[in-house]
Amino acid sequence: MNIMSRMILPLMRRLDPEDAHRIALDALLLGLGGVARPGADDPALSVRAMGLRFPNPIGMAAGFDKNAQVVRPLARSGFGLVEAGTVTPRPQPGNPQPRLFRLTEDRAIINRMGFNNQGIDRFAVRLARLHRVSSPRRVPGAHVPVGANLGINKTGADPERDYPMLVGRVKHYVDYIVINLSSPNTPGLRDLLEASRLKGILDAINTAHPERPPLLVKLSPDIAPDDVPSVVEAAIAGGVQGLIVSNTTISRPAGLRSPYATEKGGLSGRPLRTLAQEMLARVARVVDGRVALVACGGIETGADILDRVRAGADLVQIYTSYVYEGPGIIARLKAETLRAMRAGGFETLADAKGTALK
Repeated sequence: MNIMSRMILPLMRRLDPEDAHRIALDALLLGLGGVARPGADDPALSVRAMGLRFPNPIGMAAGFDKNAQVVRPLARSGFGLVEAGTVTPRPQPGNPQPRLFRLTEDRAIINRMGFNNQGIDRFAVRLARLHRVSSPRRVPGAHVPVGANLGINKTGADPERDYPMLVGRVKHYVDYIVINLSSPNTPGLRDLLEASRLKGILDAINTAHPERPPLLVKLSPDIAPDDVPSVVEAAIAGGVQGLIVSNTTISRPAGLRSPYATEKGGLSGRPLRTLAQEMLARVARVVDGRVALVACGGIETGADILDRVRAGADLVQIYTSYVYEGPGIIARLKAETLRAMRAGGFETLADAKGTALK
């Protein structure tokens, strides 16, 4: 275990969650997140998707590094992909505090942050600096694809105008771009996942930026099952190369024990596992291999990762489990995934992909 996981995290758990998050970013900037040896990942864990090569399937989800401050430290710590954001056109403070809650008894988090971030100008400057000191769109020494997660402001937003503008600001500096239409904490945002509205936004992006990195849409786990086919087909018709399944949920699964369980906001972590897995399988059946799938929600073990790959995922992302365990979780997940693959008779992740759907 690295210094951050072994020594700093136990102290941070006594702090307000937002204060702890700021300290975590500072610790990463100081190099306390550890450094994985370049090229150390087992080739069986490598993934090719969306025209990119990922050294392993484990990514940092959006929301942790909203302002693209610790992309390089996260990549060096062993992730196979790093996604920064969500970033909006203008800086905004987000929702009033308190807005972030640890449900320790449930190994979960509820957040109603509201896209608090420093805005696209500062975000793009940081990505440009990263781009200048490395080979194109690569993190030095890590060869880890980097993504930008884009959203809209709470007020004054025009999605058909704002998303193309945001894509234009980041497209030269990242390997992939995610359109976030599924956060529950920005009023009206999830309405944009309605099929015709989604298609309009994607058409606007394609018209403005016919040449761009792969585009993904992040889906909500709360989409009604009957609506999934129309949303997925609209995304594919709009030219996306991938879907992220899924964001946080506004539902509250039975059995939550934390006193914070009734707080408003998006729930992530262990209680989301079943819902996210079911949504992934539902989406994968509609996609049928036409675009890449990134699984997110309640991933804590290597067995979870293999389950998502067998349900159709190419890649996975973590957030809440990283918050609870720190950077040490990355090496654990890799080792557990390899063991789970061998136990299942799979030589590579590609061998396992989609086998649970057959």
